[in-house]
This record gives sequence, structure tokens and C-alpha cells, in this order.
Amino acid sequence: MTKLNLLLVGILIVCALGVVTSQHRARKLYAELQQEQEFAKQMNTEFGQLQLEQSTWSMHSRIEKIAAERLHMRVPDQTKIQVVPVAAKSGASPQ
Repeated sequence: MTKLNLLLVGILIVCALGVVTSQHRARKLYAELQQEQEFAKQMNTEFGQLQLEQSTWSMHSRIEKIAAERLHMRVPDQTKIQVVPVAAKSGASPQ
């Protein structure tokens, strides 16, 4: 009977160590998951800021202002603008 009791105690200790180990691993993975979620939130925030910055940098008025000030570009007179028709590709049906 004592051998059976010792065997059961041994099994109980192994099971308890297994539970402790699995709980520790689960907590460690949960902490890692929370860190990754926080990192994802930071990346989403940075992505939004970069999109806003990109839209600011590509505003038509800003580009036009830089072209005029730095590059000394200007819109040509209407009399100097020529519209060139696009030649139809061979084999294409006219529209």
C-alpha cells in the first residue's frame, strides 16, 4: 500500500509541476502578446501621422508655391498653350 501511495504522490508532484510550468508559460506568452499589441498600436499611430504628413507634403498649393518660389516656375499664358491630340494606336477601334 505504501508503494501505491508513493507512486500517487510522485504522479501528483509531476502533475503539479506541469500545471505550474504551463501557467508560467501562459503568463509569459500573454505578457508578450500585450507588448506586441502595444507595438501594433504605436505602429498604427505612426502610420496615421505619416499619412497626414504625406498629404500635407503633397498638397497642390504647397507644390505650386515651391515651384514658383524655389524653381521660379510659372503658368504659361493661354496663348502659348497647345493641345496635342493623342494618335490612335494601329488596330484600335476609334471611339
